[in-house]
Amino acid sequence: MKIICIGRNYLPHIKELGHQVPENPTFFLKPDSSVITRNRPFFLPDFSQQMEYEVEILVRIDKVGKCIQERFAHTYYHEIGLGIDFTARDLQKKCIERGDPWEIAKAFDGSAVISQFIEKDQFADINNLNFHLDLNGTTVQSGNSGDMIFSIDKIVSYVSQFFTLKTGDIIFTGTPKGVGKVAINDRLEGYIEDRKLLNFKIK
Repeated sequence: MKIICIGRNYLPHIKELGHQVPENPTFFLKPDSSVITRNRPFFLPDFSQQMEYEVEILVRIDKVGKCIQERFAHTYYHEIGLGIDFTARDLQKKCIERGDPWEIAKAFDGSAVISQFIEKDQFADINNLNFHLDLNGTTVQSGNSGDMIFSIDKIVSYVSQFFTLKTGDIIFTGTPKGVGKVAINDRLEGYIEDRKLLNFKIK
């Protein structure tokens, strides 16, 4: 299983971090050891003093594909979910300054929180999905999939030019603005429309 994460896919988030708008989807990978499921807690690691949440809509690939045309991309996934891309922002900033890869800031153990998956046909339009994240009962991030710079189908098509997509691969599609720091005893709750898909604590 590959975990493919799209960066810089919502303009307000790009602005809040001072990054440039990409010409094509920007992506990086997380290993299977990064996965947390079933609302298990996230344990703050010692190596970062600025651990931040990034809520994202997820897509799970359900058949093998390579060099997929965008017009056929929708046939390669039938389920969506919600996830948190935990980011050691202090480490990421140092990586960017030095021109280093981001793995130590993005791909560490427990950095990919993944919800249950739901058939996409249960939603009227996956290109118009509202989603949000609450921190201790207060909404801190909200977005709509229609605001993505690169649509889900565009992402699937583009990534498949470089990697063969296989059954079970998961794509994180990018985060809206409002990313922020977490602390011990915080509770994160994530929603797609009115469905609560994430509910876990920071320890």
